[in-house]
This record gives sequence, structure tokens and C-alpha cells, in this order.
Amino acid sequence: MPLNIDWQQILLHLLNFAILAGGLYFLLYKPVKDFMNKREQEYRTLHEQAQAERAEAEELRRTAKEKLDAAEEEIAAMRTAASDELEAEKQRQLGEARAEARRILETAGKTADLRTKKALADANEDIRTLAVEAVRKMLLADGNALDHFLDAAEGGSQDG
Repeated sequence: MPLNIDWQQILLHLLNFAILAGGLYFLLYKPVKDFMNKREQEYRTLHEQAQAERAEAEELRRTAKEKLDAAEEEIAAMRTAASDELEAEKQRQLGEARAEARRILETAGKTADLRTKKALADANEDIRTLAVEAVRKMLLADGNALDHFLDAAEGGSQDG
């Protein structure tokens, strides 16, 4: 044996190393590698689910935005329609108020004319009654009242 090398010892060490490497491979490396592959697959699945959910959320956001825009347009149209309806109602009520005012003014004018005519008729009646009463008193107070009246009338016409 040159250099003190024992081939049998080397082969036994190689066999022990192969058994150790195989055992470690089956006991540690393979389960850890399988665990890591499973874990990677889980993360890949979660990532794909997250991307799908993100795409779905984006679609929902876009749909919601479209609905919101449509609702805003509808609200604007309703607001415009309500404003137009309000303006029409305002004009109708204003027209009715003006017609009512004209009718009230006409009625007030007619009432004022009637009251004026009645006041004049009442005043004329009162003047006639007073004149008749004055003439009657003059006739009763003095038997010759007609002469006094004529004298007074002639004297009054000479003063004027």
C-alpha cells in the first residue's frame, strides 16, 4: 500500500456518504422542496385571484362610475324639467293674479260709480226735502210769505 491508502476504507466512506446523502435527500431536501413548491403554487394562486379580483373591482368601479354619470345626467334633466314646470306654474299664477286684479278693479270702479250716483241721488233728495220744508215753514210762519219771498228775490237780484 503505497502512501498508506486503504481502498476499502475509501469505498466504505463513499458508501456511508452516499447513504447519508440519499437519506438527507429523502428526509430533508425532498420534503422541503415539495413544501416550497406547494407554497409557491399557493402564492401564485393567490396572486392570480388577486389580479382577477382587481380586474373585477375595476370593472365594478367603471360600471358604478357610468351609473353615477347617468344618474347625474338624469338629475340634471329632472332639475331642468322641474325648473321649467315651476316657471310655467309661476306664469300661470301671475296671469291668474293679474286677471283677478283686473276683475277687482272693474268691480271697485262699478261700486264707486254706484255709490257716487247714490250719494248724488241722496243729496238731491235731501236738498228737495229741505227746500220743501223751508218753503212750508215760510208759508206757515207768515200768511203773506209769498210777497216776502218775491221781495227777497227782487232785492237779491238787485244786489247781484
